[in-house]
This record gives sequence, structure tokens and C-alpha cells, in this order.
Amino acid sequence: MIIRKIEPKDNQEIEQIIKETILEFGLPTNGTAYEDIETTKMYASYQKNKEVYFVIENENKIVGGAGIKALKNNTEGVCELQKMYFSPIARGKGVGSVLIKKCLQEAKNFGFSACYIETDPRMEAAIHLYKKNGFTSLESSLGDTGHSSCSVWMLKTL
Repeated sequence: MIIRKIEPKDNQEIEQIIKETILEFGLPTNGTAYEDIETTKMYASYQKNKEVYFVIENENKIVGGAGIKALKNNTEGVCELQKMYFSPIARGKGVGSVLIKKCLQEAKNFGFSACYIETDPRMEAAIHLYKKNGFTSLESSLGDTGHSSCSVWMLKTL
């Protein structure tokens, strides 16, 4: 599996993975990445300064991805690990930890001091993965992600 920066041709495949995963785990479609306008235009959504989105490619097919972007409405040097989703073929193979490490290294390179993530309690494997990679639980959300349906908030100092 190859991890690389997103390209315009990847938009439809990564959008499909995000939306199918949300439905697969029975997550709400409102208040999640399912309804984000960014999800329909992922390449364009990660082209500003200090943001990047990586996809995982397997045999010329996108099987997952994750990105880093400044956390909205937060002035404390905090970024957000965003839209980390994998198709079933990419799960349980260790690529999640590799992708997190790559994203966190980019966040450090961009000058962020901490990384925030939020998810749904039903995403047990993802929560385990975040904890394994040094994220700790928070009592409340940070910034303004627009993901009102997410109730698990985590942070990692970089």
C-alpha cells in the first residue's frame, strides 16, 4: 500500500469511502463528515497553507485517507486530524498508525503544537488506534468542527 498526497482524480473514491464507512458503522449522516461540503471536493479542500490530505492507494485503488488542517476557531496552535476513514480491505493492517504518524509529522512541520481529533463512540477500533498513538481523552470539544454528532474528543501534544 502506498501513502501519497491526494490528487484531483481521487475525489470520488475517497468521498465514497467516507460516506460508506459512516453508513457501515450506523453513524448519523448529519453532524458528521457525511454532510461536509469538503467531503465532495477533498482535493480542493486541502490546498491551503499548513494543510494536507493523504490517501492510501492499493493496486491503483484508493482504500483510505486522512488529513491535517488548522482547527477552526482555535488560536492555540492546534490542528485537527480529519476525515480518517478506511475501506474494509485496508483495516487491521497497520496502515492506520503509519498514516497517523505521517499526518502528525506534517503537523509538526507546519508548526502546530497539538493535534485534536473527534469521533463517535461506535468507532471503537479508531478510538483504540488514536489512544495507541498517544491521543488522550478530553471532557469537551475544541474549536468548531461542525460535527455535532461526534461525542469523543481527543488531543495529542506534538
